[in-house]
Amino acid sequence: MKQSVGRPAPGNGARVSAPLLDPSVRRVALVRLRVGLGDLLCSGPALRLLRAARPDLHVTLVTWAEMAPVVERLGGVDELLAFPGAEGVPERPPDPAGWAPFVAAATARRFDLALQVYGDRPAANRVTAALGARLVGGFAPTGWDPPAGTGHLHLRYPVHLHEAQRHLRLFAHLGLSEAAAPPLHFPIGVDDEAAAAALLARHGLVPGHYAVLHPGASAATRRWPAARYAAVGDALAADGLAVVVTGVAGERDVAAAVVAAMRTPAVDLTGATGLGGLAALLRDAAVLVGNDTGSAHLAAAVGGRSVTVFLPGDPVRWAHGGPRHRALAADVPCAPCPHLVCPIDFRCADSVRPADVLAAARELVP
Repeated sequence: MKQSVGRPAPGNGARVSAPLLDPSVRRVALVRLRVGLGDLLCSGPALRLLRAARPDLHVTLVTWAEMAPVVERLGGVDELLAFPGAEGVPERPPDPAGWAPFVAAATARRFDLALQVYGDRPAANRVTAALGARLVGGFAPTGWDPPAGTGHLHLRYPVHLHEAQRHLRLFAHLGLSEAAAPPLHFPIGVDDEAAAAALLARHGLVPGHYAVLHPGASAATRRWPAARYAAVGDALAADGLAVVVTGVAGERDVAAAVVAAMRTPAVDLTGATGLGGLAALLRDAAVLVGNDTGSAHLAAAVGGRSVTVFLPGDPVRWAHGGPRHRALAADVPCAPCPHLVCPIDFRCADSVRPADVLAAARELVP
C-alpha cells in the first residue's frame, strides 16, 4: 500500500452498542499521532479509565517512536506501535519506506477495534482505517463523515472541550462511564526522586522555596518574551524565592536570554533534568510560571502549582482548572490562533502583562 492513503475503507460496522465493554473486543489500537508531552498526558485519564473498566484489553498506542518514554509512564498502554508518518499528519515528515512495514505490523495484530483519538484531522481517520481492524471508529473531524454503517462508532470531534475531556467523552460514547474518571497523573519513581534531590542539593535549593520559570515552547508564537519572564523572576526573587529556569537542551538560548535579563541570579537547569526529574522539580516548586507547553501539564499531573501564559493557544482546550492553577490568556481579537509564526506583529505577547502574571503566581505561593 502506498504511504499516502485514500479515504478510509469501511470497517465491519456490525452494530456493537458499547464496543469498549463488548467481550468480543480484546485488542484495541488507539491512533494518537501527537508529539507533545501535554498531548499524551491529557490522554492519561481516559487510558486509565479504560484499563480499570477492561483490564483484559490489550491496548496498542499508535504514535511516534520518540514518545516511548512518556508512553511507558502513562499507564493503560501495553505497547507502542511506531508510526512512520503519513500525508496530512503535520507533526513529522512521513517516511514512505516505513508505511508498508507499519501496515503489515498492524494487520498482524488483528485488532478488534481501532480508534482515531488524534483530533480534528481526516488524515488520522485514514491511518486508523489502514490498520485492518474489525471495527473502526473514533473522532469524526469537522466536515468529515464516517463510512456508512459506522456512525455509531464515531463521535463528532468536540471542539469546545478540554483535551482530557475530549477523550473521556469519546470513551463514554463507546460504552464507558465518565463518572469515575481519574485525574491527570504522572508517576515519579525512586530514581527520579534521587536525581531531583541531588540536583536541589547541588544548587542549594529547598523544596517549596523556589519558583520555576519555563520560557521555552515548540513554537516561537507560544513563547512569552524573555524580558517579561525576567521581570517576574526578579519580583519572585525579591519575595524571597530562589528562581530556577528549566527547558529541554534545545531551549538553552531561550533560557539564557531570561537569565541574562534578570537583575538577580537564577539557577539555569535547562537540559539538566530527565523527564522524571523535571516532574519532581515541578512538584516541589512553590510555583511554575511557563508557557502553554508540556511543563504546565506535567506540573498539573504531579500536583504542582502553575501559572500558564496562553498566547495563540486556547485555554479552553489546554488550561488546567482548580485552586492550584492559573491561566492568563492573550487579550487580542486574533487569539486563539493556529499560527506557528505570527503573520502580523505578535501583539498577543504584549497583551499579557508581567504584573498580572506575578499577581497570579503570588496567589499560589504558599
